[in-house]
Amino acid sequence: MAPRNRLIIVANRLPVNRVKRKGRMVWETSPGGLVSALKPLVTEAGGSWVGWSGSPGKAPPAFEHENIQVRPVSVTAEQVEKFYAGFSNATLWPLYHDCVRTPQFHRRWWWPYVDVNRQFAEATAAETKPGDTVWVHDYQLQLVPAMLREMVPDVKIGFFLHIPFPPLELFAQLPWRREILAGLMGADLVGFQTPQGAKNFAAACKRYSDARGGDTKLEHRGRTVVVKPFPISIDIEHMEETATSESVQARAVELRKDLASSRHGERKILLGVDRLDYTKGIEIRLRAYEELLRRGTHTVDDCVLVQVAVPSRESVGEYAELRAFVERLTGRINGEYGEAGRAAVHYLRRNLNFEELVAFYRAADVMLVTPLRDGMNLVAKEYVIAKTDDDRGGTLVLSEFAGAANELGAGSLLVNPHDVDGLAATMDVSLTLPEAEVDRRMGLLQRAVRKNDVFGWAGSFLEALRS
Repeated sequence: MAPRNRLIIVANRLPVNRVKRKGRMVWETSPGGLVSALKPLVTEAGGSWVGWSGSPGKAPPAFEHENIQVRPVSVTAEQVEKFYAGFSNATLWPLYHDCVRTPQFHRRWWWPYVDVNRQFAEATAAETKPGDTVWVHDYQLQLVPAMLREMVPDVKIGFFLHIPFPPLELFAQLPWRREILAGLMGADLVGFQTPQGAKNFAAACKRYSDARGGDTKLEHRGRTVVVKPFPISIDIEHMEETATSESVQARAVELRKDLASSRHGERKILLGVDRLDYTKGIEIRLRAYEELLRRGTHTVDDCVLVQVAVPSRESVGEYAELRAFVERLTGRINGEYGEAGRAAVHYLRRNLNFEELVAFYRAADVMLVTPLRDGMNLVAKEYVIAKTDDDRGGTLVLSEFAGAANELGAGSLLVNPHDVDGLAATMDVSLTLPEAEVDRRMGLLQRAVRKNDVFGWAGSFLEALRS
């Protein structure tokens, strides 16, 4: 007999990837903080993880991997195009990120979204027994809670949205707003990154459904739905161990030697690390840096920008256009302001391994986290903890529209990421802050991040769900 109160995780992707090792295909645990945080909880509870393998077509049968029961969900190539690339990423993604690009509303995408959510719900129901706890994740699966509730009524269901939930006047544009809200209210607990996201959701439910209540509890069809913020964090211990390792510290010294040397002394390094996505504001950041150099208060002799852009959805037209624009802008800045042997911008369009990424964090004097809208943005928190015991200090320039600004506002330099002149002025400030002020601010940031790690985040959500 299966133990009661097992934990079943439902996410768009499985916690494993299929890779080739020594001539054969094997499953390996995926990197990343979310998998690291949830995997031990699932193992301890004797639970399962339901998700898509990332390959279209018939899914492999359920299997066990490192004491977790893994149940892959089949998603056809056509569903990938319409459910994932279409409704999830061309409708919901821009809509939930404050319409920084115009969302597309197509009926031909909506029905595959419904179908795939049902496939996930059915796969989850096959793994779930009365008394279990089910935790559903993110915007691709917003219909699953209500569908699962109909199939297996006697379970605790939680849902967590990793991206922002938009204000009422934007969410109102969605033709299927009532269906999405009904899907989410199948959960007992709906969690968000920020208090504002939770308030936006509660307001939408009261406006476009028969739910009644306040900002934290809704009554819906005889059930109570709790609405609450749970700001996600990072694996602090793993970050500290990596940042203080000999290999990473040596690499950081090497990066500073390569990037910061100048004929007039040492240059300061500004760093941006983002997916190449239009929500991240990379092009505005580059224009602000260009403006900083144009004003003449700083030159390539005293500062350099390193922009790491992780490739993302490059087959999608808008993303390909963004890449081309960013690369043209980078070339223009280097052509105008760079000198022989001293580039103004180093542009790296690639995925860095974790140790290399942390070495860049340690080497950088200024971290530029300036998304136009972000649910949280863990790069900001990673940078802060990577600077632990670092005798160089570091300054965080942070968008006021990132969820992380709620926790890190006191120690960072907050900016409006849409304001080129304001961002250029803040870059100037970040490069000229007295050392004592840099240290004071970093102390505030480190204390703020240390209040909660990714394991505390997961534990607090599950405690609230099971109470």
